Amino acid sequence: MNQQLIRVGTTYLPVKDVQGSANWYVKKLGAELSYQDEEKAILNIADQSFFLVKSKPGQSANFIDHSGRERFSITFEVDGVDALKQLHADFQDRHIPVGEIEERGHTGQNFTFRDPCGNKFDVWSELSIAYKENQKMSS
Repeated sequence: MNQQLIRVGTTYLPVKDVQGSANWYVKKLGAELSYQDEEKAILNIADQSFFLVKSKPGQSANFIDHSGRERFSITFEVDGVDALKQLHADFQDRHIPVGEIEERGHTGQNFTFRDPCGNKFDVWSELSIAYKENQKMSS
């Protein structure tokens, strides 16, 4: 097999209100809106496309793990602990619901945040080595 998966190109997120959610992502997270209709919005953020898809009430991208804890399905990366702390403070200033900065027993630190529809996301202070190599960044 010579073919391999290269990158994640698109993530689909359930939302109640396409227009309101698209506006939130643009205003709060700096996403670029590339398309919108009544059923979906296409946003570009963090070098990826996100489709906000109108869904039934109560839907989210979250799941419950075996211990009964609600989990996120997406982790964003920033370049270092200082960048993580600055983003955390910026999100608080923008009134984005955020969790505490925490250490989880691995390299770096994390915090979580939510969009208006309850989709939960994680932010990690460490850029992956493969990304740094691809972008020709120093470690």
